[in-house]
Amino acid sequence: MIVALILILALLLLMLGFEMLLVLGLPALVYKEAFYSTMPDLIIVQKILGGVDHVTLLAIPFFIFAANLMGSGQIARQLVAVVKALVGHTTGGMGHVVVGGSMAFGSVSGSAPATVAAMAKMVYPELRKAGYSERFSLGLIVSSAEVALLIPPSITMIVYGWMTGTSIAQLFAAGLAVGLVLGLAFAIYVVIVARRDGVERYPRAGWGARLALMWEAKWALGMPAIILGGIYSGTLTATEAAAASVVYAIVIELVVLRSLNLNDMFRITEQSAINTCIIFVLLAMGGLVSYFVTLGQVPNQIIDFIEAQDAGWISFLLVVNVLFLMMGMFIDPNSAMLILVPPLYPVAMALGIDPVHFGMILTLNISLGMITPPFGLDIFVASSTLGKPVSTIISGVGPFVVVNLIVLLFITYIPDISLFVPRLVFGG
Repeated sequence: MIVALILILALLLLMLGFEMLLVLGLPALVYKEAFYSTMPDLIIVQKILGGVDHVTLLAIPFFIFAANLMGSGQIARQLVAVVKALVGHTTGGMGHVVVGGSMAFGSVSGSAPATVAAMAKMVYPELRKAGYSERFSLGLIVSSAEVALLIPPSITMIVYGWMTGTSIAQLFAAGLAVGLVLGLAFAIYVVIVARRDGVERYPRAGWGARLALMWEAKWALGMPAIILGGIYSGTLTATEAAAASVVYAIVIELVVLRSLNLNDMFRITEQSAINTCIIFVLLAMGGLVSYFVTLGQVPNQIIDFIEAQDAGWISFLLVVNVLFLMMGMFIDPNSAMLILVPPLYPVAMALGIDPVHFGMILTLNISLGMITPPFGLDIFVASSTLGKPVSTIISGVGPFVVVNLIVLLFITYIPDISLFVPRLVFGG
C-alpha cells in the first residue's frame, strides 16, 4: 500500500509541475501524517539528513567537479583525438569515435549529462561531414553518453552501493564489462548504418602518428590510469580516487596545459556546486522514502506475494525492468532508483540474485532512462548544447533504445556477463 500511495502521489505532483525534491518528499510526509501521526518531527529531520550523511557520497561532488573541469579544458578533446586515430579508419569511422570517445570520457567523469555536454559540439559537425544523417548523429551522441554510467567511475553505481552496502569496487569492475558490451552493441549498429548509407572513412593513421597523439595526450590518459588503477589495486577507495581526479584535473588543465584560468575555475566550481546540490537534495528525500518503505514492511509483503504466486527470479527481474522502463519515461531515473531500490533490493537478495548483478541491471535501466522519451535528461542536454529540436533528437534515439533493450535482456538473464570481471579481479 505504501509504495502505491507514494507512486500515485508522486505522479500527481509531477503532472502538476512540482519540483522533484517535493515529488519525492511530500508523499512520504503525507504517509507519515496519515499512518504515523504521533511520530516526532525530529525523526523526519534525522532521516532526511541521514540520506546524505555518508562518506561514500563524497565521491559524487568530486567526480562532478572533475568532469566539468575536463569538459571545459583540453583533456576531453585529447581523449577523443586518440580514439579517432585508433578507430577512425574503420567502417563507421566517426561513429566509432563517438562511442569510444564517450567511453573514454565516461572513464574519468561517471556522468552521462557531462559526457553529452562535453562531446556534442566536438563530434556533431564531424559526424555530419562524414555523411551521417542529422537524426542518426544526434541519436548516437545522446545514446553513447549513457555508457558513462556503466564504465567506472559511475555516480549511479556509487549511489546504489551506498544504498545497498554493495562493494563499489566490485560494481565498478562489473560495470567495465557491461559498458563494453553496450558499447560493442552500439558499434555494430554504427557499422550497419555506415554500410547502408555509404559513410566515408577517415584515412588510416600510421603508428607513428598514433604514438605521437598518445604522447601529446599523456596527461589526459593519466586520468583513467589514476582512477581505475588506484581503485582496482586497492591503493585508493572510490572517494579517494575521486578527490585525486579533481587535484589531477586542476593541475593539468590550469598549470600544465593552461587551458583554463582562474575565472574559468570560479565558473566551473559554481556550476559543479549547483549540480551537486541537485543530486544531494534528491538523495536526502530518497532517504526519507526509504525509511517509510522499510517501516511499512514493504519488502516482506513483496516476498510473500512472489511466494504465493510461485514466481521465481526470472519473473521478478522482468517486473523490475518493466517498472524502471515505465518510470524512466516520466521521472528522473535516479529518483526512480531512490524510490524502487528500498523495496526491491531485499526481494532480490531473498531470491538469491547477486547484489552486483542486480546493480548492473538497475544501472543499465537508469542509463536507458536517461535517453527514453519523453523526459530523458540527456535528450534535453543535447538539445540545449546543440540548439536542435527535442523531437528530432527523440526520433534519432529510437533505434538505440531498441539496441539497449536487447543488451538489457542479455545482462538480466546471463549473470556471468556482470560477474566475470569482479570474480577475476576479486576472486569468489
